[in-house]
Amino acid sequence: MANALKPIGVLGGVFDPVHYGHLALAREAAKRLDLAEVRFVPANVPPHRSQPHASAEQRVQMLKLAISGSPCFVLDSREMARQGASYTVDTLNTMRTELGGKRPLCLLMGADAFAGLASWHRWTRLFKLAHIAVVQRPGYDLKNLRPRLSEELAKRRAKSPHAAFDMPSGAIIMLRVKPVAISASMIRERLRSGKSARNLLPPAVLDYIQEQGLYHGVG
Repeated sequence: MANALKPIGVLGGVFDPVHYGHLALAREAAKRLDLAEVRFVPANVPPHRSQPHASAEQRVQMLKLAISGSPCFVLDSREMARQGASYTVDTLNTMRTELGGKRPLCLLMGADAFAGLASWHRWTRLFKLAHIAVVQRPGYDLKNLRPRLSEELAKRRAKSPHAAFDMPSGAIIMLRVKPVAISASMIRERLRSGKSARNLLPPAVLDYIQEQGLYHGVG
């Protein structure tokens, strides 16, 4: 597929802080789905969780450091410029307007996030705007989904990752990847308690955290 027509991946999150788990997910998805790029989209005001410990500016800077040197990783800070809650549907809508109606967009998320998709703002609209690639980890069961989401999965599940990209949006793609047992809360807790997080996130990000005095005294 010509690069101008290859799908674009979208990975949203709080990234408080960005870590190797985020980067591994993006790298694996880019390889398996033959994505032209993966856009990291940090949320300004996350609607489904407490507010971040690091400021918007600090989280953006950590992302810049983390993805530096990876040509297919792109920082997309549009949610930082938008007032109010950072709804994914609004972000994808603006991307779709920019890209036109033909190029595939692929929203990347873990199976745990997908399980809660039916609680997202205007969640059924997401399928009009993008495909959803669900990164499954061994042992995580998607059988007990809300009925409406289970129905959507049954009718939209792609037979193979690339079969979905005949269309610009609308499919659910299941990806099984090697698990990376890292979370931002784990990193914050280690830093709070004075333990090393050296193997959990890029060295440049850890150096920045230490320079800024982030995550000391928080969980």
